[in-house]
Amino acid sequence: MASEEASLRALETLMTEFFHCCTTNERKREIEELLNNFAQQIGAWRYCLYFLSNTRNEYVMMYSLTVFENLVNKMWLGVPSQDKMDMRSCLPKLLLAQHKALPFFIRNKLCKVIVDIGRQDWPMFYHDFFSNTLQLIQTPAMAPLGLVLLKTTSEELACPREDLSVARKDELRKLLLEQVPTVLSLLTDILESIWDKHSVGGATPPPSPTHGDWELLGSLLGGPPSSKVLSQPVPQLDSESLQLCSLVLECLAHLFSWIPLSTSITPSLLATVFHFARFGCDLRPSTLNGGSAPNTDSADCARLGVLAMTCVNELMSKNCVPLDFEEYLLRMFQQTFFLLQRLTRDNNAHTVRSRLEELDESYVEKFTDFLRLFVSIHLRRIETNAQFPVVEFLELLFKYTFHQPSHEGYFCCLDIWTIFLDYLTTKIKSRLADRESVLNRYKDALVLLLREVLHRIQFRYSQAQLEELDDEALDDDQQTEWQRYLRQSLEVVAKVMELLPSHAFSTLFPVLQENLDVYLGLQQFIVTSGAVRRLNITAENDCRRLHCALRDLSSLLQAVGRLAEYFIGDVFAARFNDALTVVERLVEVTCYGSQVSLYDVETAVPSVLKPDLIDVHAQSLAALQAYCHWLAQFYSELHRQSQTRFVNIVTSAMDASAPLIGAKVPEKLLLSACHLMVSVATTVRPVFLVTVPAVQNIFNLVTDSSTRRLPPEAQVLVCRALSSMLLLPWPNLPESEQQWNTRSVNHSSLLAALTRHYRQLRGTTNVQQRRMDPEDELRQTLRILRDIVDSVSGESTKSRQICYQSLQESVQVSLSLFPVFIHQSDVTDEMLSFFLALFQGLRVQMGVPFTEQIIQTFLNMFTREQLAASILQEGSAGSRVVEKFLKILQVVVQEPGQAFKPFLPSIISLCMEQVYPIVAERSSPDVKAEMFELLYQVLHHNWRFFFKASVLSSVQRGGAEEPMENEAQFVAAMQAFGQSFLEPDIHVFKQNLLYLESLNSKHKLYHKKLFRSSMLFQFINVLLQVLVHRSHELLQDEIALAVYNMASVDFDAFYSAFLPEFLNGCQGVDGNQRGVLGRNFKMERDLPSFTQSVHRLVNDLRYYRLCNGSLPPGTVKL
Repeated sequence: MASEEASLRALETLMTEFFHCCTTNERKREIEELLNNFAQQIGAWRYCLYFLSNTRNEYVMMYSLTVFENLVNKMWLGVPSQDKMDMRSCLPKLLLAQHKALPFFIRNKLCKVIVDIGRQDWPMFYHDFFSNTLQLIQTPAMAPLGLVLLKTTSEELACPREDLSVARKDELRKLLLEQVPTVLSLLTDILESIWDKHSVGGATPPPSPTHGDWELLGSLLGGPPSSKVLSQPVPQLDSESLQLCSLVLECLAHLFSWIPLSTSITPSLLATVFHFARFGCDLRPSTLNGGSAPNTDSADCARLGVLAMTCVNELMSKNCVPLDFEEYLLRMFQQTFFLLQRLTRDNNAHTVRSRLEELDESYVEKFTDFLRLFVSIHLRRIETNAQFPVVEFLELLFKYTFHQPSHEGYFCCLDIWTIFLDYLTTKIKSRLADRESVLNRYKDALVLLLREVLHRIQFRYSQAQLEELDDEALDDDQQTEWQRYLRQSLEVVAKVMELLPSHAFSTLFPVLQENLDVYLGLQQFIVTSGAVRRLNITAENDCRRLHCALRDLSSLLQAVGRLAEYFIGDVFAARFNDALTVVERLVEVTCYGSQVSLYDVETAVPSVLKPDLIDVHAQSLAALQAYCHWLAQFYSELHRQSQTRFVNIVTSAMDASAPLIGAKVPEKLLLSACHLMVSVATTVRPVFLVTVPAVQNIFNLVTDSSTRRLPPEAQVLVCRALSSMLLLPWPNLPESEQQWNTRSVNHSSLLAALTRHYRQLRGTTNVQQRRMDPEDELRQTLRILRDIVDSVSGESTKSRQICYQSLQESVQVSLSLFPVFIHQSDVTDEMLSFFLALFQGLRVQMGVPFTEQIIQTFLNMFTREQLAASILQEGSAGSRVVEKFLKILQVVVQEPGQAFKPFLPSIISLCMEQVYPIVAERSSPDVKAEMFELLYQVLHHNWRFFFKASVLSSVQRGGAEEPMENEAQFVAAMQAFGQSFLEPDIHVFKQNLLYLESLNSKHKLYHKKLFRSSMLFQFINVLLQVLVHRSHELLQDEIALAVYNMASVDFDAFYSAFLPEFLNGCQGVDGNQRGVLGRNFKMERDLPSFTQSVHRLVNDLRYYRLCNGSLPPGTVKL
């Protein structure tokens, strides 16, 4: 004993030293090594048991328990049976004797060690493990300890980690399921007894609900009696009862997460859980009866409500509901909606909001989660049930939504409405016959929802709340908090519009008109003095009102733009007049904005009003742009009487856009005008567009080299619009009336003007000698040309022919400049982007000889040294250059016909001999991904380059050997794919696995003789090793499927040859364990059974290695 005492004192000293702030890292490592060596000694656990019994040092306790934990989880196989028996006896006794004195985290750790022993030995060697826990729960003084053990048992045994065999996992789950009814009954009794005990002679009842409340409660709960029970005040619990109830609810929440829905979850248990859920939604205990309960913290009471709702949500999240459980679900919904009614019972909006603000934030979150789960999973089940009043539920949800105390809470509720609206839309589309009756049932709710959401986005009604939203910081989706708020709100408006179009329009348009009148009336307040124009609105109150009106107008314009899709297609004629009204009004507003140039006017509060004026102008252009698809349909269905109206709309839109296309206009406005022009040119495509005077002015602006250049993005957009006007076919006209000759001449002139300086670079060998900055000029010109090519890539042959004719000289200049700029990655990047666009969109027009010349130039320029230099600049322009080059080659190898087949050997050689050796040595994920895609495209589109035989000849030949060519290149490609599965990059791994599976499904890769004989088992081996090492855990299902597809080529060989060979090669397991692994792999041939066997093999192999690796040297295994 003296030695144990001395060891304890030494350990305490070591632990204190280890955690002392002055101890060096080197000394800490020494102490750590000493402690690890001590833990590895046979019999060290006996010292640890003594330490636990005789120390108050928390570090020593934690270390001792860690030794036990390691022994039980990793070395239990080699522990002598007498030692196991002693531990099973001593540790629970220690827990019972000291649990009140131990710090809670030490107590919990000790509980976990005991449960870990149960996980290994129950029921065979530790038969009273579970019954002891149940006995503790039934002993009042020990109930909290028993509940901690029960929750730990649920966590560790129902969902064990990988350190158990699959057979043991299944056995434990079965054993636990047998105990579930007993456990649930015990937990229900504890909750009920505490509730009843504290309800006797309880507090004064709350005020009676109004008659209307009783009616609603009656319809939700099937009659007033049950409502009366639920409307009794919540009891005031002492701190011990609170703690006990919290532990019970924590246990229930974890049990509900894994036990199946069944009759074990009784109505009395559900009712009791809902009783406790009221702790979250009733006013805080301290405010009841004018005082607080002794030793009761209101936060603890709220926590009970949160835990109860966690239990409810665990049940709600289960999608698979047995028929005999549906009645229970209905009862749950009724009881939860009673709680919802309590939360929103007052008709005074301020009172409801105040009540929600008083509640615990977590409780409100849990309640919102419940509502989302109900609407998304169970509404379709319950909606048709006569006992469940859906419309009344929506009324409560409405009140709950619009009285949320936080923006985040409101967002979550809007999500619930979005789910409901999607459900309703789908239901109506599938039941066209009774569409009207379904809609009428919900019409009032939808009307209210639309009105309230529109109010919530207007400063006029909600200024205080909206001013709180941040409109500067961007989130992960590149939008501000205000933009997210507006977008989510407008999605709800759009979904209501889809269901009730005429009503939604008649609600929205008058509000828009009202704000437009304010905006259109600003002209009268503009005062001009000299060259300065000023808005003569200076009073603070007037400025604030104008700010609110402009912000609201901007939001409403976005709303009107969002609804554009509901005026086209089949409903075009029916809603024509409404759409025409909107479009003509938008044209009027955009023209007004451009004529009055409000963005250029001085204001009393420039930091606020100027951005507002710019935003309204930009949003009016964006809203008009959204109606371009409607304009295109209007154009295609033109009647003679409407022709003038259409021409006026398009001409006015161009008149509104053109003045804004200039270097001095704010960029937000400039880009909105450019985007509108692009949409009219590409979507509407009016014949007369080029002749509109405003458009002629833009042509002159862009082609006149003396004018100041536009910002780069705007320049690209304007050039795309002008090019599209000349290139894209006009709708509704035959080929003979397309005026291609005239348009071709005009397009050549346009591009000649745009590329004037660029073409002058031809023949340059030293760019530094020129006076202008050639790189900026070159990059911007290439961006414009690339964009023009992209814009016609999906168009008619004639459009692409004209485009290439205009571009031909610039393409040749680009090719001649390529060697000059090969060492300047940013320029080469733009050049290759341009060539990639050419290959993707205009390769037919370029013709085979010139395409060959381009490819040969690139292959010559990209030497191994050049590739290495570029790839080494990971994530930079150099790396992007190689990616673009590989993308160009991908386009080339996908081309059908024989024209580019002669390049295949060079391309494969470049891949395997030049790019692959460089990327194989480093991560280079982007270049790798493109290189493997190129390899895949080479194989997929040029299969007969390797396997000459056609499908027919393969069938005729039967099982005979098929002829193969270029075998060395094929083998090299396969080896590269195989090597990629040994690397950590999960994206490349996933991509390559998909490529192999694709080659198998399209070309029977796994069945090819060469693959079967020399590669198949290697690939299966690599994929199984990946599963065993868990390096790509996210892809385990995809890997298992690929293993199945490979094994299914020859199941007999897999089971008789591969599996025994694989097991024999497995390190860290003995012969008996290999035998068990082999026997447990069922010789099934269907996918689900095979996959299950694969996962079992992987799990059990890891488990055996874990056990064997932790055994002390010389251990004898039986």
